[in-house]
Amino acid sequence: MTAADQRIEHRQNQFHTWGVYGLLAVSALLSVAAHELMTSPAEWYAGGALVVAAVLLQLWHGPRRGRRTPSRRGTVYYVLRWAIAFALTWLNPFFGFYASTGYFDSDELIPGKRRQWLGLLATVVVVAGSQSGGMPLRSPVQWLLFAVLLVTNYGLLTVVGHITQQEEQRSRERAVTITELERTNAALQRALDENAALHAQLLVQAREAGVADERRRLAAEIHDTIAQGLTGIIAQLQVVANAPDLAVARTHLERASDLARHSLGEARRSVHNLAPVALADAGLPEALKTTVAEWGEQTGVRAEFTVTGTAEQLHEEVAATLLRIVQEALSNTARHAAAGRVGVTLSFLGDEVILDIRDDGRGFDPLAVPARTSTGGFGLDGMRARAERIAGSLTVESEPGQGAAVSARVPLVRHD
Repeated sequence: MTAADQRIEHRQNQFHTWGVYGLLAVSALLSVAAHELMTSPAEWYAGGALVVAAVLLQLWHGPRRGRRTPSRRGTVYYVLRWAIAFALTWLNPFFGFYASTGYFDSDELIPGKRRQWLGLLATVVVVAGSQSGGMPLRSPVQWLLFAVLLVTNYGLLTVVGHITQQEEQRSRERAVTITELERTNAALQRALDENAALHAQLLVQAREAGVADERRRLAAEIHDTIAQGLTGIIAQLQVVANAPDLAVARTHLERASDLARHSLGEARRSVHNLAPVALADAGLPEALKTTVAEWGEQTGVRAEFTVTGTAEQLHEEVAATLLRIVQEALSNTARHAAAGRVGVTLSFLGDEVILDIRDDGRGFDPLAVPARTSTGGFGLDGMRARAERIAGSLTVESEPGQGAAVSARVPLVRHD
């Protein structure tokens, strides 16, 4: 219950508790002021006794502490109060103010709608009698006035009661609606919390999977580059050991030195690619721009980078994944495409990010690409696996002699 509801409930309690005393006091004071209406001492004694009985009855009923539930005790109280009011009004019509208290609490005291309306009708009879000049009714004009007042008062009560019932029904419906909304909001908040926890868990799993994939990729690169280079160096040194003359030995030593330098370069490249250091000091667009520019300088291929849409700071896992895909795609282009021009486009499209890498190289048949082996390089399957780990996808379009296009589409997850 809100503070406003508590204040309204408190005021209703005060009215039902002290309003009866107040109306009884007003009726008694007006009756004393109009003393000519009570001509005999017996009427005065009877009136005084009835006022005391009304006070004692109200003390027996007790104060109101919240809305009452209709009961037999409440019905007895209502009937006794009506009887006292009827007798007082018979002695002096000004006690009609006290009789009007029956309008306010019949629904809290009398069980059953029909009985409640009977109680209201009895109250209307007393009030209409007091308004028409007091009972007993002595003339036809007074009887006519009583009938008109009776119908009018009861009609007003009926209209007001109907409006009150409709308002109470609307209030109950609003309360039910508010309760349902609160329940729905609570369920939605729980769903959001669960979704946030699931999202965090998925990111952790993606990071762990990325680490495992990096280990496999690095192992494959070491096997394909550094291990093979070391094997070649050993073979050259063995030839040197058995060389017939100095010129042959020097030739193989130079070959061994070239292999060593090449293997060192491969080792440095593998270590460099282990973590996306390009993202350490810049966002994804700047890192991709630098990566594409450096790749173009190293390969002599014309390379262009474009950003479309409004660039946003992406979650580190998403940014690292897209950077790795570009690095691998460019590496594949340098090794196999013999391209003269490469274009990389990063597009921000509201709730997703699209990365396109296109070249005008020799192209290939995507269906004829051999499956990735346990010792193979990263390749298309690896790029596709990267995209799928963050709920994305990767498509490849190419034909022999028509260049190639790789497109990665991933959700736009903003930086925490």
